[in-house]
Amino acid sequence: MPSLPLLADFSLEMTGRDAPALADARGALPAGTRVNITFLGSEDHDTRIRAARAVVDVGLTPVAHIAARRLASEGELERLLADLQRIGASERVFVVGGDPATPAGPYASALEVIESGLLEAHGVAEAGIAGYPDGHPDIADDALRSALAEKLAAASARGLAPVVVTQFGFDADRVATWIRRTRADGVSAPIRVGVAGPTNVARLVRYARRFGIGQNAMIVRKYGFSLANLVGQAGPERFLDDLARALDHDGSARDIALHVYAFGGLADTARWAARHR
Repeated sequence: MPSLPLLADFSLEMTGRDAPALADARGALPAGTRVNITFLGSEDHDTRIRAARAVVDVGLTPVAHIAARRLASEGELERLLADLQRIGASERVFVVGGDPATPAGPYASALEVIESGLLEAHGVAEAGIAGYPDGHPDIADDALRSALAEKLAAASARGLAPVVVTQFGFDADRVATWIRRTRADGVSAPIRVGVAGPTNVARLVRYARRFGIGQNAMIVRKYGFSLANLVGQAGPERFLDDLARALDHDGSARDIALHVYAFGGLADTARWAARHR
């Protein structure tokens, strides 16, 4: 089975509900592997903290998400950071605006959370920032580029090491083009490219539909299955091989790693990544 170079230092993404699966996944994950913990509106504070603690307990590195527009108050952010610090899980976080159109509290953007000063006050040393190779349905590309630059500058000004983590996508050429442009814009921070881990084909198509019919056609070509037959598993091996070749072609692969979204289950995704390392 061929190895995939981008998996040499991969990270995973899980939800709070995935915490019990860590016991099965840990044997396939190198010690210290980064595990991002999403900030879902359907999960409460205690669920997020328990998940971060579970990641620490199995010898992995937690990266808790902070969704700015889901925070009802400054006090809620302080409580989250304080509890993460208490369990040794505050060194790395990922800060994102979040889905709600109307903020629940004082933070309308990830930038405002970064500029609050609360991150470094609670032991945060690294701030993850979202990247959008496929764009954003509600934000123009120029605005995304400006926002990324502002967040990176704000993190650095606060003494926080920035890391860019992208949404998952299916078009390797588009991702490679975005990486080249981002580097040309002067962004030197590490980039973790999001990819959907191996999962049920029907489930993958459901996720893809969030991006429109064109993306459905894209994953058919890149993942090599038929929409007429949604039985079985689909993995991102073709996408990753194409991306590695595109990046190696012009030396753009510096400080690039993979961030795997565990749509097919945390343990199965971890074992897939281990096999291909």
